[in-house]
Amino acid sequence: MERLIRVKDIVGCKKSGIRGYLPISKSAWWAGVADGKYPASIKLGSRTTCWRESDVLALITAAVAK
Repeated sequence: MERLIRVKDIVGCKKSGIRGYLPISKSAWWAGVADGKYPASIKLGSRTTCWRESDVLALITAAVAK
């Protein structure tokens, strides 16, 4: 089964002490998703959005390879 992660897991959350995968803000992440720069989201409910962890890791790997 594929692991799904939320936006706070991707960009981090200072309040919860979660370190994110990427050093960007939530608004920058959402803008990138809207522009097609970042992976498309998966809606699990009206207020729950997530991404495949493998898609986020592939994005990071491709950025490092450039």
